[in-house]
Amino acid sequence: MRLTDFWERMTAHFGPAYADSFARDHVMSELGGRTVREALEAGWNAKDVWRAVCAAMDVPAELR
Repeated sequence: MRLTDFWERMTAHFGPAYADSFARDHVMSELGGRTVREALEAGWNAKDVWRAVCAAMDVPAELR
């Protein structure tokens, strides 16, 4: 998954204002105690990060 696809999906689910805030501030156990941005910066695959977000935040199937 490309990062542009990842951010489009984040925006579709959380909205344009909250997607960045969530990615910056929400620490996720599914990401080893990292935020979305920290996981991506640490080299995590965008697809794996998106899967973690989907699992943790009950993202609807049509957005997965």
